[in-house]
Amino acid sequence: MNWEQLLSLKRHGDKNKRLRKEQNETRLGFEVDYDRIIFSSAFRSLQDKTQVIPLSKTDFVHTRLTHSLEVSVVGRSLGRLAGQKILEKHPHLKTIHGYQMNDFGAIVAAASLAHDIGNPPFGHSGEKAIGEYFSLGNGKRFKDQISAKDYQDLIKFEGNANGFKILTEDRPGVEGGIRLSYATLGAFIKYPKESLPHRPTQNIGDKKFGIFQTEKKTFEEIAVELGLIQTRSGENIGFARHPLAFLVEAADDICYTIIDFEDGINLGLINEEYALEYLIKLVKNSINTSKYHTLTSTADRLSYLRALAINTLITEAVEIFLKNEEAILAGEFHDSLFDKSSYEAQIKDIIKISVERIYQSEDVITKEIAGYKMLSHLLDTYTRAFLPEENLPDSNFDKLVKNSVPKLQISEDLSVYRTLLQICSYTASLTDGFTVASFEKYKGLRL
Repeated sequence: MNWEQLLSLKRHGDKNKRLRKEQNETRLGFEVDYDRIIFSSAFRSLQDKTQVIPLSKTDFVHTRLTHSLEVSVVGRSLGRLAGQKILEKHPHLKTIHGYQMNDFGAIVAAASLAHDIGNPPFGHSGEKAIGEYFSLGNGKRFKDQISAKDYQDLIKFEGNANGFKILTEDRPGVEGGIRLSYATLGAFIKYPKESLPHRPTQNIGDKKFGIFQTEKKTFEEIAVELGLIQTRSGENIGFARHPLAFLVEAADDICYTIIDFEDGINLGLINEEYALEYLIKLVKNSINTSKYHTLTSTADRLSYLRALAINTLITEAVEIFLKNEEAILAGEFHDSLFDKSSYEAQIKDIIKISVERIYQSEDVITKEIAGYKMLSHLLDTYTRAFLPEENLPDSNFDKLVKNSVPKLQISEDLSVYRTLLQICSYTASLTDGFTVASFEKYKGLRL
């Protein structure tokens, strides 16, 4: 892979090549990507979607929106730092093509901003609820009506693939979704493969999948334009990651490792002294102990250590990325950047505590159980309304359900798979609060 192609400014529908040296410096294409994402309705809905604590009303706990904004800030720093060194190593990118350090930052920031845009309500339990509706619930009735790949898309419903769908799918009067640059879309795709084969290798890019069957053609077009290395061909396609996807992943890893931990401390789920000790281990080489001991409040101590920890991990992630740049460009780097971290033990300790004290806390589990049941009920309601079982006439309730979801536009000639995927994508687009309201409405609990 080469940086000239990887930094493509092309957008869906472009007839002519967009050259970086011809860009308006006051309105750069990669910065336009960020703006388009942040003004999209899909992004705004993240303000009422779970990051860690479902339906939390406390003012210091992160939602998907605040998490995504923070990831984008970290991603911008990662991109700029890496971009500065890449331009020094490959000066023709600047002197001939006009690329700047900030271009790398803008691409990673935009992809980071969008990284959770396809996630369902109630966090990762929402993904499981959708998938298991088709593998274990009433959705099993569709298995024999669709192909193996189509069915795999549903039973392993993936927020990353749904995000790519949201960013690129055609809508009436709107072709190409929100029309991001191919560079940003490439950096967004953490798992550049279809749902099958499932985890064919231990390559980090094969861990999950990032493309539904409906977006396969779009994905291939983008991959070819960017010059991504093809890893599988024929019926099951796959590509090596866009190099900047490693930085997007690192930005997310940094934020959920440190900031989810911070939420746990603020909520009282993790003892302050115990938790701060773990953060101090992570930043022991950069902490100013005299300054630290002048801080008297938990919030100030936590803020100081968080800033140091994020800066420490940003610096190291860039170092690992640059050290492995050639292997990454050759498609031969198969780990996340933090798999190579000298702080791996400290990171694992923090994540282990977060799992035990936050992700498996009674409050989180109770609300995830409720969310799981709600999403399963909504899927049952929508599939029965739009795809009734054979020989069963539409009930008046089904007709009312159809009229209650005007955003769920499904034409009668749509295939079973596409209908089911539209239902899943619509359900995934709901906020936590709207999911609760819809469930109560269909159960007759709300007037």
